[in-house]
Amino acid sequence: MARDDNPPADDPFLLLGRLDGRLQGSTSADIFLARSRLEGASALCGLAGVPIAVRDLQDWIAGRTPPPRSSEGLNDPISVAAIFHIALSRDEDLSDPLARATLNALRSVLDDRAEAETYATSDLAHFGPLWRQVQAAADAPFPTGDLLSVADRIFELAASTEPAPTSGWDVVSLDGRTLNLPPRGRDRNWLLAVAVPRMLYRAGFTTRVIPSFILLPKYLPPSPAELARLMVQAIGRTAQTGLRELASLERAAARIQLDLQATKRSKAPLLARLQLSYPGLQPAAVARLLKVTPQGARKLLASASSASRPVLI
Repeated sequence: MARDDNPPADDPFLLLGRLDGRLQGSTSADIFLARSRLEGASALCGLAGVPIAVRDLQDWIAGRTPPPRSSEGLNDPISVAAIFHIALSRDEDLSDPLARATLNALRSVLDDRAEAETYATSDLAHFGPLWRQVQAAADAPFPTGDLLSVADRIFELAASTEPAPTSGWDVVSLDGRTLNLPPRGRDRNWLLAVAVPRMLYRAGFTTRVIPSFILLPKYLPPSPAELARLMVQAIGRTAQTGLRELASLERAAARIQLDLQATKRSKAPLLARLQLSYPGLQPAAVARLLKVTPQGARKLLASASSASRPVLI
């Protein structure tokens, strides 16, 4: 799975390189990374067995709803709040200033740490130590800069985080038979997937962590070679989608100044850019993000609602 020196135009690694390169100079890279973080979290929730849409996360961030699925019963294997918190914690120590800025902006609107403590205390206790183990192993140097090395690392992590076997439950049936039911384990593949964007960065495939590159299937295939093949396909799909979304964001951002007809000192264009990532922001969040008074935030939101808004294609 080494990278080809002369790849075709639709080569997954070429598409990944184009996306990574465009993000270096794009004026909409901050918006893209913010949305990519939500898309990655949505994909992780699907792997963990609690499927949600990006819109569900945006509603939670905007304060319109509690964490997705928090009121749907007690059968979910893990809380969305725990997954979101662990996904965000992956980027806490990155040296990339843009990644830190977008993470700080998000946490100014929604404190994922407090939300996880409220809604997912037991999940944090269960998965927290495992995540620290996965994160440390993901940051270790790779022997070679190919995708097979990444796949090998994922299989090593899967083996090291496998829970120790425990005894099952003895159940007596109505006719007197004794049955031993195996304990119900909690899937850990999503936890490995959290680290995949960071591993791609550490292995040299990207120049910054792109959070939407989750890549893993719900269940690992039989071998690292097969996993590497599946990841190549996922890289192509995700990079192609990312290039389209970045182009759409750039067109939308370019229209903001024209549509709003704002002065240079106005914060309305900045608010419009924020709303591309987090639609439905409440006045309190706008006031914190833009460093204006609550009254000023309400006026900005009112002016934004009356103006024509950029629409993503």
